[in-house]
Amino acid sequence: MKSYNHSAIEKKWQKKWGKNSYKTPDVKKGAENFYLLTEFPYPSGNLHVGHWYAFAVPDILARYLRMNGKNVLYPIGFDAFGLPAENAALQRGLNPRIWTYGNIASMRKQFASMGASFDWSREVVTADPAYYQWTQWLFLKLYERGLVYRKKTNVNWCPKDKTVLANEQVKDEKCERCGTEVEQRKMEQWNIKITDYAERLLTDLDALDCPEEIKTAQRNWIGKSTGAEIKFEIKGASFNKTQGTADVLSEIVVFTTRPDTLFGVSFIALAPSHPLAKEARNLCAINPANNEEVPVFVADYVVDDYGTGAVMGVPAHDERDREFALKNNIPIKNTDFASTEVVEKFSTKKTQYKLHDWVVSRQRYWGVPIPLIKCERCGWNAVPEKDLPVKLPDIKDYVPTGDGKSPLAKVRKWVEVKCPKCGGSAERETDTLDTFVDSSWYFLRYTDPKNKKEFAARKKMSAWLPVDFYSGGAEHTTMHLLYSRFWHKALFDIGLVADKEPYAHRINRGFILGTDGQKMSKSHGNVIDPDEEVKQVGADTVRMYLAFIGPYNETGSYPWDKGGIAGIRRFLERVWRLQEKIGKCEAGSALLHQTIKKVSEDITALKFNTAISALMVLSKAFENEETIAREDFGIFLRMLAPFAPHLAEELWHENKYNGSVHKAPWPAYIEATTQTESVTIVVQINGKMRGAFSAARGVSEADAFARAAGLPEVARWLSQKQIQKRFFVKDKLVSFVAS
Repeated sequence: MKSYNHSAIEKKWQKKWGKNSYKTPDVKKGAENFYLLTEFPYPSGNLHVGHWYAFAVPDILARYLRMNGKNVLYPIGFDAFGLPAENAALQRGLNPRIWTYGNIASMRKQFASMGASFDWSREVVTADPAYYQWTQWLFLKLYERGLVYRKKTNVNWCPKDKTVLANEQVKDEKCERCGTEVEQRKMEQWNIKITDYAERLLTDLDALDCPEEIKTAQRNWIGKSTGAEIKFEIKGASFNKTQGTADVLSEIVVFTTRPDTLFGVSFIALAPSHPLAKEARNLCAINPANNEEVPVFVADYVVDDYGTGAVMGVPAHDERDREFALKNNIPIKNTDFASTEVVEKFSTKKTQYKLHDWVVSRQRYWGVPIPLIKCERCGWNAVPEKDLPVKLPDIKDYVPTGDGKSPLAKVRKWVEVKCPKCGGSAERETDTLDTFVDSSWYFLRYTDPKNKKEFAARKKMSAWLPVDFYSGGAEHTTMHLLYSRFWHKALFDIGLVADKEPYAHRINRGFILGTDGQKMSKSHGNVIDPDEEVKQVGADTVRMYLAFIGPYNETGSYPWDKGGIAGIRRFLERVWRLQEKIGKCEAGSALLHQTIKKVSEDITALKFNTAISALMVLSKAFENEETIAREDFGIFLRMLAPFAPHLAEELWHENKYNGSVHKAPWPAYIEATTQTESVTIVVQINGKMRGAFSAARGVSEADAFARAAGLPEVARWLSQKQIQKRFFVKDKLVSFVAS
């Protein structure tokens, strides 16, 4: 018998499948539509194993659903604009366009080697004018709606990337992309009023089908606080009357969630940017509840963009206030709480949100040009729809300047235009849009990617939306996920989409660790090249290993383990040899039906790891038999197909089953047959399956451990090792932790 040649098999079937094998119709007779979405990749370099985890593992679900009769849309595209791709290009001295599109070409080939069933006919690339024409058009719809405004405000400036960052792109006061300490600058920027939707973004979370961790992260980021505003009169405010600002400086308005602590106020603290901050040492404020005078200070822990930029210091009831009071020798007053009647007399009920408006201006080249024109006479005007897209010009000098202006500002021929309103001299906006604008609607374009007249036809969107299943990274919970929910709600209000939420179900996947123990990413320099792994052990092995390392619907971190990959490879080699045992014998064992049920339930629950374990147990049972019924082997291949599509297809054709295994129906099980008095118990050592045995249902823990330890393959793994812990799951699992 010929050996299992993964390279020849995988190339053979990838060539036969081609790019159009999974072209998905909007309507398929007798089939229910299912939209399976993953966050599309940045083409800032080659794919790494982390990308495989993001795209190859959900393909298991896509293939399983098709075999169960669903019309599955599993699209792919490239989030091609933005800092990651641009920075990578700058490091190599290349034009971002050349670098990005070169990477896209390479990544298409890598995706093909994955064996994922993408619908390539719906590919979108955000840097293509055919796509960003509609990004600009949708942006202008928000502008017309009054949701876009320009304002001089404090912004996060990354001195390395030389651009403004949204608050969501700052982690621990550092740039989320490059890790550089962020500076605060006051600049005029384009903002989108995401805060207008804060309450809806909160309340609509309740009905969403997604893990509680996602809802909690978004609730915390939006940060709703219910409290009160209280006015403290400033004693001696008339000192500034000569500047004509007495009406502004006559009082300080504070926001507090604890107005009942009003009698405990011993100071007022202002944000460093508060209008009164420079005069703070000359001021004192009067507590409206008892007319006591309290000093006014400037404190770094008070921020100007939450509440009013001023707080009442109550050190007896607030830890930060206490720390500030002790440092500045301010009295700590222990008093009774104010009654509801007193509170209502001196306060105004107020609801505040920690969420800030979305700053979308970027002072970089590689992004969507903002389609607005400034005329000295008419002010800001939208680019007329007939002139869209405003194309990003090809320029030689695309290096960011750091002076707060985009490199596009130097392209005078592109900048200088006629005002669309009066026809006079005007200039284009030279900032580009944040890449999260591009990704806020890409899933809509997948439904109608070739449409030249609109961003997507209503009929085509209604065929697929809302997205049935969306898998993404936990790091995007308060960025892309929040932005796209807002964007969709705004389009819903305008009447451009039919649903107020874009996703019916969202999960956060876990992530793969590099050899240094950090999350695998290009920025950490710890990536594993999947091309090399595929060359050595095959795509099916890599796919199955990534599916086997843990439940896909849990946000764990999983180390890259060469030993685990070798174990999966050995399993597939044993599967290859099973075809030698096909012969005439009784079909449809209880174990077979139990496995069909187990694998079906586990794939649906995204527990691909335990589904694979069940297949391993069944294959082990086949190995112990003299012959395997042809019908049973065909059922086994159908269950294997979503996990190892190339090997399953090859064995299906080698043994002359009809058609393609991927178009065969998913096997059904007989419920009564799955209920037997015997069970198969899996044996794990350090989290890896090392054997299995059959036992009577309800076998005792002691007997189960004894049976497990007596298995030759288990005994071999435990030899010369000390058992640290033992775990027992009744009728299912025996697990040893040994070192």
